[in-house]
This record gives sequence, structure tokens and C-alpha cells, in this order.
Amino acid sequence: MKMETGKLIKELRVKKGLTQEDLAERTELSARTIQRIENGEVDPRLIHFK
Repeated sequence: MKMETGKLIKELRVKKGLTQEDLAERTELSARTIQRIENGEVDPRLIHFK
């Protein structure tokens, strides 16, 4: 499940023409966290958004 979610997030990010850094700014997460989500290392549901 985590891998599928990360792939979807990456696909949508790329379709919108955003870099990981752009998405990080918009979500108030670090670019490293975005990278980990997209790689399936972290489940985005466990991240607390501000």
C-alpha cells in the first residue's frame, strides 16, 4: 500500500510540474520526507500536517 501511495503522489507531482522541493514547501515537509514517501519508505498517513 505504501508503495502505491508514494507512486501516486510522485505521478501527480510530476504531472503538475512540481519538484520535490516545491511540494515540500507547499506541504511544510522536508524534501527528504517527500523523497521517502515517494520511495515507499514512509507512510504519508503517519505524517502530521500543519
